[in-house]
Amino acid sequence: MRGQPKGPRVSVTTMLVVTTDTIPGYEVRAVIGEVVGVTARTFNPYIEGVKSLNGKLNPQLLRLLAQIRQEAVAHMMAAAEQRGANAVLGMRFDNRDVTPPWREICAYGTAVLVVPAAAPELPAYPTQVGVG
Repeated sequence: MRGQPKGPRVSVTTMLVVTTDTIPGYEVRAVIGEVVGVTARTFNPYIEGVKSLNGKLNPQLLRLLAQIRQEAVAHMMAAAEQRGANAVLGMRFDNRDVTPPWREICAYGTAVLVVPAAAPELPAYPTQVGVG
């Protein structure tokens, strides 16, 4: 189908993925462990069209690179969900050459179970101030 994103379909309803070690307003109840999402692609600058004929960066290549990262993150989120997590902390990307034409793109982080932190008690203030 045209316009549909490629890659895994993730059934995650709410999965927080952050690059930080904490999520403000949430408390980590369980650290589940490392989760990894991997995708691999061939890269040939002539086939991929790194530059268009006018010498500028090909915008289709930028879309492809974003799609590849999204795929790796989707795989990571699916792995976290399978392990019972509802968030991933410290998410990072990595890549490496597998063979000369193949590159591995990896998204990884720590799968955790988080809950909203209890709101601190606010001091009681009068709801109406009398005018004298």
